[in-house]
Amino acid sequence: MVQHYWAVFVGLIATPFEHVALVWGIVPLYFGLLLNEMTSSKANFRTAIQTGFSFLWAAAQWLAPYCVRQDGHRPALEWNAMLPVNLLVTLLVMALGTVALWSGFRRKFPRRLSFIGHTRFANYFMITIFPIQAHYLPWTWERLAAIVIFAAPVWLALHFGLMPARNRGLK
Repeated sequence: MVQHYWAVFVGLIATPFEHVALVWGIVPLYFGLLLNEMTSSKANFRTAIQTGFSFLWAAAQWLAPYCVRQDGHRPALEWNAMLPVNLLVTLLVMALGTVALWSGFRRKFPRRLSFIGHTRFANYFMITIFPIQAHYLPWTWERLAAIVIFAAPVWLALHFGLMPARNRGLK
């Protein structure tokens, strides 16, 4: 059973690199993930700026299919039952990204939203849902389960794997 979810997870990670159009969108998220993991684990305004940029970058990539015209006609979108889910996730990510970026620049978090400065691992979720939100893979329960199942192991690998670099003063 774990092997099945591993295959689903690998598919989520590999899909953006199988399509040239997605590489420009996914590579900055990987850099953001590494940058966030190399910085302090404490919530601060610098991490809020990093998170805000990553969230807005991902949302912009996910909105592109709605704006790009193909052959002079309206954008080619597949209207199905999952489109509202894609739009809701995109708008939520855009809203959180805007608040995080604005908070980082202002050096002040809105009341009860200081968690947006403590999102070192948020890029993991942006990376794993990226091919789904970019309409290259559909939303399924098994993909969502794979994202959740491998969140802790990936976090542990990043946390302990990058600890030597973090301890060398790359804070």
